[in-house]
Amino acid sequence: MKTEVLNSVSDRLNRLSESATIAMARKSRELKAQGIDVISLSLGEPDFFTPDFIKKAAFEGIEQNYSKYMAVNGYEDLRQAISNKFKRDNNLNYSPNQIVVSTGAKQSIANVVMSLVNPGDEVIIPAPYWVTYEEIVKMAEGIPVIIETSIENDFKITPEELEDAISEKTRMMIYSSPCNPTGTVYSKEELNSIADVIANHSKVIVISDEIYEHINFVGHHTSLAEFSNVYDQVVTINGVSKAFAMTGWRLGYIGAPLWIANACTKIQGQFTSGASSISQRAAIAAVSADPSVTHQMREAFRSRRELILTELNKIHGVKTNVPEGAFYVFPDISFFFGKSDGEITINNADDLSLYILNKVNVALVTGAAFGAPKCLRISYAASDQELKKALQRIEKALSLLS
Repeated sequence: MKTEVLNSVSDRLNRLSESATIAMARKSRELKAQGIDVISLSLGEPDFFTPDFIKKAAFEGIEQNYSKYMAVNGYEDLRQAISNKFKRDNNLNYSPNQIVVSTGAKQSIANVVMSLVNPGDEVIIPAPYWVTYEEIVKMAEGIPVIIETSIENDFKITPEELEDAISEKTRMMIYSSPCNPTGTVYSKEELNSIADVIANHSKVIVISDEIYEHINFVGHHTSLAEFSNVYDQVVTINGVSKAFAMTGWRLGYIGAPLWIANACTKIQGQFTSGASSISQRAAIAAVSADPSVTHQMREAFRSRRELILTELNKIHGVKTNVPEGAFYVFPDISFFFGKSDGEITINNADDLSLYILNKVNVALVTGAAFGAPKCLRISYAASDQELKKALQRIEKALSLLS
């Protein structure tokens, strides 16, 4: 007699939450499949196409038969191109052996965390944070230590707050600048102060997520690893998804101390091996290009930021700041907690995001997923027409709450 199969997943999986951004995107697709006119402002994906010169490099890779296994950490000529990019754009000296190419910046971050964090190690994460940071730490059985910030301070931590969060168990800090979900950009002076704190704690490694580097509205981007007193404690994360509209190509990379790069190569060798050969050939063209090729897209995002802030600021109860990078606004919407349209009572940001989706068919993401339960994330990686239409719908839905 056949025994019943035990449908039980691992404790490791049960510790994880589903990505809120992916979950909302899925709900949007389901509604669209039903013929409903949903406007999705939930995913962090540029609505531009990959530039032709990058696509051409991919075609050449196919024609040149780049179809075999490559080194786990990436083709040497791509790692050399990334090394050149780090020097050109960031004043960082990473040799090709200090670079590991992965299937997206998400895998790059996971490689670092899984390579360095032991069960019980503490990982400092300023909130709001990208949803995946906390989940990767949980996967590694680390303990997330959250530093809360506020919209009044542009969602930035202070050196004093960082110092207070560091303990004997602290192994790592993870942050992004420009930030997903807030668009916050740390200045050179602010990062210098953070570097001074980190330098006093030699055991602490910092993951500096710089994937939005080129979508920066305030001038030159500063990398934390530029400060010599912490260069050996910083892993710089980057990739081609955002600046070059290559989200589907799945190509990210790190620059790191050699021992960390070697550790990430080892762990990647047992999970995925090297990233797609054709994506790597395309990435050579992307990272080798003058950064000015990204400026047209950056300026389009700047214009959209002004549009969305202008419209949001017309809505009573919505509190905004001015994000300095990326393509998100992260308004505080706690004014609406406790309010009702007569049928639905809004208790939190989760309720409000679902209310807006069901009432006016606009998909946003609850700030709770990013460690900021008073806020919503709105992506403005959409056309001006769609943004205007979406904001009109949002204003209508909020006007019904009292």
